[in-house]
Amino acid sequence: MCEDTHDTGHAPARRAVLVTGAAVALTLGGVTFASGARAADGEQETRTVGATLPPGSPDFVYVPVEVPAGVQEIKVSYTYDKPSVPLGTMGNALDIGLFDQHGTELGGRGFRGWSGGARTEFFVRADDATPGYIPGPVREGTWYVALGPYTVAPQGLTYELTITLTYGAPGRTPHPVYPPSRAKGRGRDWYRGDCHLHSWYSDGRRTPAEIAALARAAGLDFINSSDHNTHSSHPHWADQAGDDLLIMLGEEVTTRNGHVVALGTEPGTFVDWRYRARDNRWARFARDVRRAGGLVVPAHPHATCVGCGWKFGFGEADAVEVWNGPYTPDDEVTLADWDNQLVAAVRQGRDWLPAMGNSDAHRDPDPVGSPQTVVLADDLTREAIQEGIRAGRSYVAESKNVVLGFTVTGGRGQQAGIGERLEVAADTPVTVRLEVAGAPRCSVRFVTDQGVLFTSDPLPVSGAGTVEWRTTPAYAAYVRAEVRHETALGPVPGALTAFTNPVFLGTR
Repeated sequence: MCEDTHDTGHAPARRAVLVTGAAVALTLGGVTFASGARAADGEQETRTVGATLPPGSPDFVYVPVEVPAGVQEIKVSYTYDKPSVPLGTMGNALDIGLFDQHGTELGGRGFRGWSGGARTEFFVRADDATPGYIPGPVREGTWYVALGPYTVAPQGLTYELTITLTYGAPGRTPHPVYPPSRAKGRGRDWYRGDCHLHSWYSDGRRTPAEIAALARAAGLDFINSSDHNTHSSHPHWADQAGDDLLIMLGEEVTTRNGHVVALGTEPGTFVDWRYRARDNRWARFARDVRRAGGLVVPAHPHATCVGCGWKFGFGEADAVEVWNGPYTPDDEVTLADWDNQLVAAVRQGRDWLPAMGNSDAHRDPDPVGSPQTVVLADDLTREAIQEGIRAGRSYVAESKNVVLGFTVTGGRGQQAGIGERLEVAADTPVTVRLEVAGAPRCSVRFVTDQGVLFTSDPLPVSGAGTVEWRTTPAYAAYVRAEVRHETALGPVPGALTAFTNPVFLGTR
């Protein structure tokens, strides 16, 4: 299944092993080092090995490294070829990470870091590690360099690994300090947040300090860290939290069948990603996210990049990211799909899935907080924000400038807001009311289980206005609001400025 191409030091034997409990993987023969306890402090040993992976390779290839006692640091660098490929054919892309002497068991204790394709080298030692990796002692035993052939060209993928061990006494591993789970807050109020952000601890290019500064400038009250397939950033956010900014911790679990945000997990929580939908492993890890105090939020479910579309279904989801970054056609598809799920929930009498919006910002010029989820919560705490998201008491806006107030009234003065139900008889007239600020020349649409039933004239250039519409629960099982930019394409709707979760009408 693979061909050894060369060796400087010690070549791996070919040894194919299927790793049970995860996506199909290949384990190669081991790389060994000689010095061990006989080495002097600061002495280094290097081995360089390589192989060619054919098209159709397993999702993960593990290269065992026999680490002797007395190692202070392990450093890995890699290269791989990128041959020309025909138009429409995927070229080579190879991800990389590291597991320690605890092994590669799915969901086990061995994870020491992942950089995907963002870096060509990394190191791990007791007192420090490359962003994306976990500091800690380099103990004796079999470590594993994990390779992820994301895409492989028709010619195959030829890679070279260089592994360097530095001997000596280990440093002291720092005790992690995490951000608090509450900020000052304003009591029960609407709080603005962005829960899908990438720092330089995965494939982002911004430090936590830079992200926190941009979050404050965007008017956010809370954020959630969501680096790809690693929790290594968690101890690096504490200095950025404050009375004005709640920082929750999580991970973007990036599988070959879609991405999902673990939102607000306990500090230090790692969620494994090495499985596909066909492996029937996802439910286990979704439960792990919830046991760790987090929410399960499938991200950009209709994104078109390889492996980005969500294939696991929504049975384990607590919410869904409907709007991801700049508004694009795949967000429009996701919005329509989410609305179809609302209709199905009404028809089947089951729970509905709330919507979110996040920036997925990685680097300049990606704006943090566009879009942002505005949540009605009892206070600015992790638990209160999560409860508001889970209950659907939220709307999504393109910026801090957009403010919505959405209510439905009817019967004897009953009123319901976003995410709630107006419990009135089926023939009761109800008034739907949307107050808007910060949306100049935008139009308001009211959407029900029948579709768009009302579209307003454009708002004035001031961006403020109030729009009302009347209906009954017999005519509309729910109603939600959309605020849209102008469009020059006639019947094609403009990009979203904001949208709300629904208000449900009538008795259950």
